[in-house]
Amino acid sequence: MHKARAVDVVLAVAVVEVVVEAVDVVPEEAMTMAMIMEKKKAVAAAVDAEVVAAAVVDLSSSASSVNSANLASKRIPGVKNVIAVGSGKGGVGKSTVAVNIALALHHEGAKVGLLDADIYGPSIPIMMGLKGQKPKFGADGKVIPLEAHGIKTMSIGFIADESQAVIWRGPMIHKILDEFLSRVEWGALDYLIVDLPPGTGDAQLSLSQLIPLTGAVVVTTPQEVALADVKRAVEMFKKVQIPLLGVVENMRSEVFGSGGGEKAAQLWQVSFLGGVSLVTDIRKSGDSGIPIVVSDPKSSASQMFLQAARNLSGVLSQQNSLGSITEQPKILKA
Repeated sequence: MHKARAVDVVLAVAVVEVVVEAVDVVPEEAMTMAMIMEKKKAVAAAVDAEVVAAAVVDLSSSASSVNSANLASKRIPGVKNVIAVGSGKGGVGKSTVAVNIALALHHEGAKVGLLDADIYGPSIPIMMGLKGQKPKFGADGKVIPLEAHGIKTMSIGFIADESQAVIWRGPMIHKILDEFLSRVEWGALDYLIVDLPPGTGDAQLSLSQLIPLTGAVVVTTPQEVALADVKRAVEMFKKVQIPLLGVVENMRSEVFGSGGGEKAAQLWQVSFLGGVSLVTDIRKSGDSGIPIVVSDPKSSASQMFLQAARNLSGVLSQQNSLGSITEQPKILKA
């Protein structure tokens, strides 16, 4: 089997196996071998039959072996804290915040991974300077995440054609997230930062069912109208029983104003992790693949992300001291 080609196939087949186009939802226990083999035929023309067969056999044998209760209590080996970064809507700079907070935690000495779960608009490959690169298999058959700026990274953008729209239903999203969590060799990490799609949908629900999350960070812009979006995000995380660790206010400026994030945090009685100004260098550095925390760690923009990361670490330390299920994170220097 050709490992370089197999990694794309295993992840791609893992997704298509769980969907029958005529229906919206197909429970894993309701899948039949006939369904699986039909989906196998759809991809066999583009890849080696041996590779597809191996992937399908593996998936079909495990499709009904783990129920939802087991998945909900499943930890990622070696990963101490899994933190989701979400937003009530798109366009608030959520991915930029996720990337730079991950890098800020690494800058302070923590071991960090970054999972791009924004299935519909994966931007992490560009921001991390990994566009066009492909992950490989390890000796144990697990996918080895790509690494940039000291951060282990995985994204649907590494396996999907960037010129094609990703139009997936709930079961497909659930399966690919399961693959990213269980079949990627994350190793020992203090933090795994998960960049969620904007809004309140399938990815958030699936993540809450697959692993015990340490908590979530909500990103918002400063406008008064943003409070309604934060409310939706907060309520969503409550419904799926994910602790809310705090709010980050992004794009502070004369145009957008400031204070909406702080007001939201006070209203919902959660921590305000910090505000980030609308700075051109943040955008330029993200476009270049060298985020601001790496390209200019002493800049005022970087200090905003570093402070937000320190505040997040402090919230986690307090949460753990109160008996949270998560492990004690690395304490960052002040």
